[in-house]
Amino acid sequence: MSIIGKAIPRIESKDKVSGFAKYTNDLQSPSLLHGWLVVSPYSHAQIVSIDVSKALEVSGVQTVITGDYAPVLTGGVLADRPPLAFKKVRYFGEPIAVVVAETEQIAKRAADLIRAEFIELPVVNSPRGALQPNAPLVHENLGNYQKMGSVYPVPRTNIASQVKIRKGDMHAGWLASEVVVEATFAFNTSDHSAMEPRCSIVEVNPSGLIEIQTSTQDPFMIKRSFERFFQVEQSKVVVHVPFVGGGFGGKGSIQLEYIAYLASKACGGRPVKINNTRESDMVSSPCHIGLEAKVKIGATRDGKLMATEITFLFDTGGYSDSGPAVTQAAAVDCTGPYKIDNVWCDALCIYTNHPYANAFRGFGHTEAAFCVERTMDLLAKKLQMDPIDLRTTNVIQPGDTTPTQAPLNRSNIGDLTQCIVKLKKLIQWEEGQWLTVDRFKVRAKGMACVWKTSSSGMDTGSGATITCNQDGSLNLSVGSIEIGQGNRTIMAQILAERMKMPVEQIHVKMDVDTQITPEHWKTVASTSTMMVGRAVLNAAEDVIVQLKHNASLVLKRNPDQLEVGLGKVYVRDNPDMFLQIKQLVSGYTYPDGSASGEPVIGRGRYRIHQLSNLDPETGKGIPGHQWTVGAQAVEVEFDTRDCTYRILKAASVFDAGKVINEATSRGQVMGGMNMGLSFASREGFIYNDAGIVRNPQLRAYKLMRFGENPDYLVDFVETPFLEGPYGARGVGEHGTIGMAACLANALSLAAGCELNLLPLIPELIWRTKGGR
Repeated sequence: MSIIGKAIPRIESKDKVSGFAKYTNDLQSPSLLHGWLVVSPYSHAQIVSIDVSKALEVSGVQTVITGDYAPVLTGGVLADRPPLAFKKVRYFGEPIAVVVAETEQIAKRAADLIRAEFIELPVVNSPRGALQPNAPLVHENLGNYQKMGSVYPVPRTNIASQVKIRKGDMHAGWLASEVVVEATFAFNTSDHSAMEPRCSIVEVNPSGLIEIQTSTQDPFMIKRSFERFFQVEQSKVVVHVPFVGGGFGGKGSIQLEYIAYLASKACGGRPVKINNTRESDMVSSPCHIGLEAKVKIGATRDGKLMATEITFLFDTGGYSDSGPAVTQAAAVDCTGPYKIDNVWCDALCIYTNHPYANAFRGFGHTEAAFCVERTMDLLAKKLQMDPIDLRTTNVIQPGDTTPTQAPLNRSNIGDLTQCIVKLKKLIQWEEGQWLTVDRFKVRAKGMACVWKTSSSGMDTGSGATITCNQDGSLNLSVGSIEIGQGNRTIMAQILAERMKMPVEQIHVKMDVDTQITPEHWKTVASTSTMMVGRAVLNAAEDVIVQLKHNASLVLKRNPDQLEVGLGKVYVRDNPDMFLQIKQLVSGYTYPDGSASGEPVIGRGRYRIHQLSNLDPETGKGIPGHQWTVGAQAVEVEFDTRDCTYRILKAASVFDAGKVINEATSRGQVMGGMNMGLSFASREGFIYNDAGIVRNPQLRAYKLMRFGENPDYLVDFVETPFLEGPYGARGVGEHGTIGMAACLANALSLAAGCELNLLPLIPELIWRTKGGR
């Protein structure tokens, strides 16, 4: 292959580095109005009144709307969230009103004049607290909410959904277990911290057409949701998505689009823009889910895993959104990539009075892996085994089944053992896990194995269209979103490889317009390369068939005797007999002006099959079509005096099936590793007893900064996934998944204590050591 696997520069890079690229907030129009959100200062309270009279007196203010303007309930799989709080607020920062004015400055000034009166209610401040018999109910009407998918709320509780995994015989598993370890884990909700805050512009045209310009990962789901919640025909909703400045799952929810729509309706259809500040993006819009968990693992004395019992309590915040889906995703792969025949897992999606959560890079696997991989290290210590040897002994293999009893083969599971072998060399594991540097400093290594299936919806599909230019180059349109992952470059490479033409002759439409762009399920779950890539290949085959047909009429050869490549359609046995593609894209024109053939337009599609819903009582089912496996490690230097540390190296090896673009694949993995280490080492919302977020700005919410990064070491194994384009499987999220566990395992060894809470700040380590 001449293009697949090569480090092709991203096709939009010059536009981005030059500042030419346009994002949603860059879009302006003469009639544009601006909305400013008014948010709750309480995490749980009844709304007594909202006085907007002073705000309406401000010159330039068009209107102020509150929750009673449209008391509809929206949501991901469970309709439990009003666009603006109605009668009650359920988290600190929840929008209760939006001021719409001629400028953003006027709207902000008027918003400061709004006076709301509340009656504070008891606060649910943790998942375990939410399950107490006397816990306040976050949603009193939980049993009456509309369900739109596999969600199992428990009325008169704070359980938004529950997932059960039951595999094998737990009694036999524990009887066979000669060594048992058990531990608890926890971390708070946190922020996605995408570079671009969320932004939406909505205009309701006189014809009833709703035009939405928005920063989203799910434009086609927006159409469906507007139909479901506002009874607007999908044909009347057009979603435009320009460049998106990062998403990490956080832009997979629909929030500002609803509010801007209601604001536009209230202002006679004028376009309304709502652009989050960094603070509102962190706490008013959805965040990264939190977790409290308990893991118990049993094994034989030689390290063979026999049984596991797991409880996940996910903190979905005030509303469910993607929380039930994240909970299910964690449950279906709850064991990690290990063969365990006896599995019991309860995963609960629990309401609290925290900012509500949605998808985050890794989608439940980042959270679950921290707990399981920490427990694996505890087991290795108890068995006095090398942590890598324990994992290698139990690697899941073709012929095994997942916790949901989905069958595995070489194609859909890949080769984790080879990932571990490569990782050992990358991180120089054989030099030892522990090294004394000087009197006060030590170095330690920790590792983890990871896996992830896509957790796609049952109706998951993608499309692609190809049109031709008169110079023989091709235009490609796909529905996945370019959120910084290099998706458009990957698609160009796949098409160029199949057409045997330079990638420079592939022109990919960068933005998405749902009125003309082929539908794609969502740009989530590390599925775009696989799904859209297959649709692109299908469209390329359609183009090739049409080009061969047009050429066969002129060359007087059967289409089966022709080949396409290098800008030509030629006779397979006589390559000197050819026509250029540019002569055929509109049909062939003879010297006398007559013509034959038809214009060439390629259409491609792909849909995932063989998936099945999980059995509500046992969890049996097929949740995904393939798993990406990998092994990761971290090396730290730890100061025993003050419990500070430096991360020296971070390594990852993944079975990518086939690397489409060597540079972007490495970049994706490195970016994920950085995100995982930042989350593990310092990120997390700090709540007071009233459920108020104390660090809702980047001054206090610390991210890994430039200059703090370790050396990133990345390599790949390539076991082809037979259904993927050229054998590829997703790697977009996987760099994040194991980093928290790797760091905690390394620091637990270095500090001489077990670290099961995140983030791993020096104070936590010091306290865990006993404050000495």
